[in-house]
Amino acid sequence: MIGAVVERIIAACDGASKGNPGRAAWAYVIADERGEPDRWEAGPLGVATNNVAELTALERLLSAVDPGRPVQIRMDSQYAMNAVTTWLPNWKRKGWKTAAGKPVANQELVVRIDALLTGRDVEFRYVPAHQVGGDRLNDFADRAASHAAVVQEPAGSDLGSPEPPASATSPKAGGGARKAAGTRRASGGSSSSGGAGRSGGGAGGASGGPARTLKAKYPGRCRCGRSYAAGELIARNDEGWGHPDCR
Repeated sequence: MIGAVVERIIAACDGASKGNPGRAAWAYVIADERGEPDRWEAGPLGVATNNVAELTALERLLSAVDPGRPVQIRMDSQYAMNAVTTWLPNWKRKGWKTAAGKPVANQELVVRIDALLTGRDVEFRYVPAHQVGGDRLNDFADRAASHAAVVQEPAGSDLGSPEPPASATSPKAGGGARKAAGTRRASGGSSSSGGAGRSGGGAGGASGGPARTLKAKYPGRCRCGRSYAAGELIARNDEGWGHPDCR
């Protein structure tokens, strides 16, 4: 029918690296008409960085979605979102050099994603990671990527795989995502890593207990490659601060 509205696909993607660099994997999930996780896939990357895993997850998702359908992509990686929505035009103008004149990291992945985005209606939404009651799709993709990174085996709905193991922060219902400012543009908001909490300065307020955990004062990123939010319990490890179970 002429003028018919094409329904937007709702999806999420995420990457994980256990060590950064370390055992890594990517994952994406596509929602059904109710907004619940439906079709999903995850795959191992061997040893890779968290940034490579995040970009690979976005590339695999775009490759799996009909290019003729509008799509909303929910992510907790501001690096991956900024790379393909904000920094990319300047990188091209500078001959794939950063503002500091250095070669762009992960250029091949970014180039492939740029080609997949060209001519498509793609809306990015930033969603904070590891929030109790947070975004259900992002949580699903995070768990799928994390599990695939550990076991280094592919998984997905087409393979008949069970839902990835639940985490302590898995939401019981879908939460609010921060809307992007337009097609192929990333939302604002603070960075999911922000540099805070990596050296211990981002933690504050003791919670007590034998695990010697603290409540994070600022969001940060754990050694496993996953983010943690302000107010989330974290513990000291050999590389700084992160999830208590990653010590």
